[in-house]
Amino acid sequence: MNPGKKTQRLGSIRTRIALLYSVLLFGLAAIVLGVIYLSFSESLSDEKISQQHLEIEQADLNKDGSSPFEEIDELILFEENVNRNAVEQLRDYIFLALAGLLLISLTVGWYVAGIVLKPIKHISFAAREISATDLSKRIDLRGPSDELRDLADTFDEMLARLDKAFRNQREFLEEAAHELRNPLAVMRANLEVVSADPDSTIEDYVAASEVASRASDRMGKLVDDLLLYAHHERPDLQRVNLDLTELVINTVEDFQAEAKSSEVLLEIECDSNLEVVGDHSALRRAFANILSNSIRVSEKGKHIYVKAGSDKEMVWISVNDEGPGLDPEDSEKVFDRFWKADGVSAREAGRSGLGLAIVKTIVETHGGRSTVRSIKGEGSTFTIWLPRLIKG
Repeated sequence: MNPGKKTQRLGSIRTRIALLYSVLLFGLAAIVLGVIYLSFSESLSDEKISQQHLEIEQADLNKDGSSPFEEIDELILFEENVNRNAVEQLRDYIFLALAGLLLISLTVGWYVAGIVLKPIKHISFAAREISATDLSKRIDLRGPSDELRDLADTFDEMLARLDKAFRNQREFLEEAAHELRNPLAVMRANLEVVSADPDSTIEDYVAASEVASRASDRMGKLVDDLLLYAHHERPDLQRVNLDLTELVINTVEDFQAEAKSSEVLLEIECDSNLEVVGDHSALRRAFANILSNSIRVSEKGKHIYVKAGSDKEMVWISVNDEGPGLDPEDSEKVFDRFWKADGVSAREAGRSGLGLAIVKTIVETHGGRSTVRSIKGEGSTFTIWLPRLIKG
């Protein structure tokens, strides 16, 4: 046998449980039998014959004048031999009982420990079968609802979360690769066409370089948005008490110039004391993404209404535009990664389709939710909901 495996087996939890069970049982039995042994020995020394011996020693003669000491000495000697033999026999029986009890307790302890730890073997076997690339398997432990069942269920829940996270990661990488592939394909196609044509002029190369420059700009914006999205998926954002009233007012003021250049009227109605716990820069970016998106889709002369308020549990910020609106089926996709209502024009404008996905990620990281209500041809209302700060 491998010495390492032997040492490991001797140090296994089953062995330790069996030894602990045996030591405790052996110790309790030794105490009980020791008390019995001492009590028995003490009781033999208090027999009536011995007590009578002490009384007779005080008298020199019996009533008839004869000496009783010879008979009493023989009787006492007989009594002492019987007592000694009884005590020695009891001691031998106790030692045999303790030795047998030790062996039996070890056997029973090993067997009981095996029964108790059997679910752990099942958990270990199932865990070995789960690979890093396939997290679909589960332990699915059956039996009574005890601590081991809770452990297995907790492990299954952890696997489910990891499986979901890995699937999201794979989908994100596939979607990101697809979005990056489009500008790369445009660059390659234009450069290959110009390079392969022997009659290409300087103007052709200039036009191809301009196309490549626009494609690289789109890739740069996409990479920046990807980094922002990955950053806001992290759970370690700053958490401070802040008033959204100031954040909303300042952000709207920052976008007034952009709205004016687009000839869009930006109006605000904001309650006071909208206190939440969160990351100031992240929440500003989420609100700014919605506001920028509404300005972009609004036509000249249209209005955008920004409102902020609260109820007993939530603080909300809504942005209502008079843009083209969304179809009902698109309203469910608007916060998805890389989704674009007008895919061709969005790519030409260099939009990544991650703006509203970043909004959703930031808001959910803060324990809130993002919603949209839209009517085709009449406009959309995007709302951010955040848990209100409850003061103790």
